[in-house]
Order: sequence, then C-alpha cells, then structure tokens
Amino acid sequence: MTPEPRKKAEQRFPKEVGGKEERKIKAREENRSVWFGLGMFGMVGWAVAVPTVAAVALGVWLDGRYPGPPSWTLTLLVVGVAVGCLNAWFWIKRESKKD
Repeated sequence: MTPEPRKKAEQRFPKEVGGKEERKIKAREENRSVWFGLGMFGMVGWAVAVPTVAAVALGVWLDGRYPGPPSWTLTLLVVGVAVGCLNAWFWIKRESKKD
C-alpha cells in the first residue's frame, strides 16, 4: 500500500469509530417506551397486510375478468405476501440503522 492512501485511511478511521460510538450512546440514552415497540409491531403488520390485500383484490378482479386455469387470486396472494415481507424488511432495516 502506498503511503498516501494509507494516510487517508488512518485519518478516516477515528472519525468512523467516533461516529459509531456517538450513535450507540445516543441510542442508549433514548428511552423508548412500550408504546414505541407496539407502534413498530403495528407498522410491520400494516407493511405486510396492505400489499397483500391489494394484490388479492386485484387477483379477484382478474379472475372475474379472465377466468382460466391460473388462479390469479392465489398467484397474487403469494406475490402480495412476498412484496409485503420485503417492504417490512426494508422498513425494519431502516429503523435499525438509527440504533
């Protein structure tokens, strides 16, 4: 490694460690109540339920409009649950970055 990039890395390291430590201290000082946990639980539920219900409604409409061997309702049910789970995962990941 050449001296120049190593020097830059050595200068960045204390800033990164300091920033992470400040975030951890701030997270410990924040007193999150039971209501915060219940609110997060509810948000995750809605994040999964809304895409699932919307996809099932679209599937029922497609089954009525285009009847045939593929069940649009079941297919879109699976797609809606998958999209809802991804949505909840991204939301939880974003919230956990704050900690």
